[in-house]
Amino acid sequence: MSYQGQRAKTPVFKRLCFSKTLLAKNHSHKVAYIAVATAFLVVVNMLEIKLGGIQFSLTIFVAAFSGLLLGGLSGFSACFIGDLLGFLIHPFGEYSPWIGISTGLMAFFAALFLLLPNAKRLAPLYLGLACVCIFVCCTCGITTLYLNKVWYTGMTFWECLTMRLFVQGQVFNSLVNSVLVVAILPLAVKIKPLKLIL
Repeated sequence: MSYQGQRAKTPVFKRLCFSKTLLAKNHSHKVAYIAVATAFLVVVNMLEIKLGGIQFSLTIFVAAFSGLLLGGLSGFSACFIGDLLGFLIHPFGEYSPWIGISTGLMAFFAALFLLLPNAKRLAPLYLGLACVCIFVCCTCGITTLYLNKVWYTGMTFWECLTMRLFVQGQVFNSLVNSVLVVAILPLAVKIKPLKLIL
């Protein structure tokens, strides 16, 4: 049976849990892929580059790659656990599950859009749409709302958002990560040793 025929018989929930790449693997391979991605996310979550007042990280790019590699719910789990373990290894302030949820949704959005028809041909467009969702829902929504309610309580939400995007430079970090997602992830599928399937 062709891969397309197998895909048509795969339940939607299963395709949301695992990427096409992981669906072709056995259980132990699935666990290994998720564990390696989680370990990589732990490292990435702890690495941040500060340029003046602007803080750069590759969390968005790596989370989106996890969504491509693992699938929606598996990518979400790896990102959430990676954020938690990163905090336990290198704590800063109090732990917030909302930041982990926001990071997990980055992987989920990338994987979700790649479930749309013609994903191989339209990957840059779909990943661009995923980046817009990540920016609106994760960067401007969940993370900013959490910071506003916990750290910047003297500001309104809109003041906090403006400060975060333009004073702290999060808009530039999001832009750089989005360009990397749209430009590099479709090329990653062509790297044969990764054996990624779109």
